[in-house]
Amino acid sequence: MQRIIKISIFIIFFFIIAIFFFGLKKDINYNTNSLIGEKIPNINLEYYNKKKFYKRNDLKENNYTLINFWASWCAPCRIEHPILIQLSKEKNLKLLGVNFKDKKKQADTFLNDFGNPYDFLTKDEQGKHSVNFGIYGIPESILIDKNLTILKKFVGPLSSEDFHLILEIIN
Repeated sequence: MQRIIKISIFIIFFFIIAIFFFGLKKDINYNTNSLIGEKIPNINLEYYNKKKFYKRNDLKENNYTLINFWASWCAPCRIEHPILIQLSKEKNLKLLGVNFKDKKKQADTFLNDFGNPYDFLTKDEQGKHSVNFGIYGIPESILIDKNLTILKKFVGPLSSEDFHLILEIIN
C-alpha cells in the first residue's frame, strides 16, 4: 500500500513539474502578428453623435484607414494624440476613432481640449465590439487598406517611429 502511495506521489510530482516546464516555454506576450494579412472582422459601430452605424463596407471607401481605440480616461491616449493630429493631415489616410468604455461628457472635453483628429467617430460604450478586433487594452490602432486587409496593428500609444512607418505604408 505504501508503495502505491509513493508511486502516486511521484506521478503527481512529475505531472506538476511537467506542467511548470511547459508553462515556462509558452510565449505569454500579446502578439498580433497573426492578424497581419487577415481581413478586418465585420463591424457595426454606432456613430458617436448620431443613431447611425459605421459598417465594414464604409471602410472600402478609404484608401487606408487607421482605426484608433481611445478613451478620455486613458493617459497613454493623451501621449499619442499629437501623432493622430499629424496623421489627420494625410490625404491618403482616414482616421476612424472608436471611443472605448467612456462617458460622453469626458470624451467631449478631451476632444475639445486636444482636438478631434478623426474623420469618423464611433463609440463602443461596453467594449463588446472592440473584442472582435482583438483589442484588450487601449490605446490600440489597426491600419487597413481599402481591401479591408490588416496591414499593421499597434498596441499601446503610437510613437514617432509608428508615425513614420504609417507614412511609409500609405505613400
